[in-house]
Amino acid sequence: MISNWCTKNGVSFSPPSNTDLDLVTGNDRSTFTSLLDNISSPASPISEKRQAVRDLRLLTKRNKSFRAVIGEKPGAISQFLSVLSVPGLKDNPEVLEDTVTTILNLSIHDSNKKILGEHADVVPILIMGLKSGAMETRSNSAAALFSLSALDSNKEKIGGLCAIKYLIELLEDGTLEAQKDAAAAIFSLCVVRENRGRAVQNGIVDVALKNIKNETLLDESLAILALLCSDQEAAEKLKENGVLCLLKVARENLGKRNKENAVVVLFSICMYDRKMLRVVGEDEKLNGTMAWLALNGTSRAQRKAAGILEKIKRTKPKTPYSC
Repeated sequence: MISNWCTKNGVSFSPPSNTDLDLVTGNDRSTFTSLLDNISSPASPISEKRQAVRDLRLLTKRNKSFRAVIGEKPGAISQFLSVLSVPGLKDNPEVLEDTVTTILNLSIHDSNKKILGEHADVVPILIMGLKSGAMETRSNSAAALFSLSALDSNKEKIGGLCAIKYLIELLEDGTLEAQKDAAAAIFSLCVVRENRGRAVQNGIVDVALKNIKNETLLDESLAILALLCSDQEAAEKLKENGVLCLLKVARENLGKRNKENAVVVLFSICMYDRKMLRVVGEDEKLNGTMAWLALNGTSRAQRKAAGILEKIKRTKPKTPYSC
């Protein structure tokens, strides 16, 4: 609007650029190059390499424009990651944490997601952080994988390299913050159908149900199950232990979105298993949960609840006519 007004009124106007690269100073580029050279040079003492990695972590956290520089310099990622092959540093847990966290910081910049995802060592290093790092390293690894998974090509690569197994382990035994990072990454990765089977095979159903029963990470766990439940293997696993706790979520006042996700999962279970449909039908006689949701739930919850009610109705034995 400002530009149009200036044009109409003969006022010179140069709109400011909003790209991060235009904000990068020559000093930023010089600092970045110097840090990479310190990390990768055989002549640099271990102490300088260690400090350079720490400085890179801090700069990529504080300086938005600094994250953009890596795309200008081919080979920069390899230079940076070479620190993990340096004797005396490669087994240092703090160096691994700084490396993982720097990858996370860099991945926030959209144009870096493709560059980082395509590098042969980045995802394996994040998986190493998930497997063997301290809790903060594991949490930041999960957050970085979530950030990179914004691209479908990265989703496929991350899933194919067995990251989902270690994300599920973090979802089960991490701190609350780490569990949230793991849940976000798992959900994003499972948008790709191939990764859903991997998640089910690595125990996501049991872990998510455990969280739901304990009422921890309820939103995230229900969202993951609602995404997975169209998979028949997931529905089979869910029917063993999931129906009663999902009915409880659908019945109790735990938020409209959680009720929606619970009834979505119940609908999928009932599609595959008549016995479970009867269990839901018995609960319906006592509580009328599906009837309530069919009137008062979100539009999706209404459709799924109505679908379950129709299935229950169709499976009722017909009463014979009498004279």
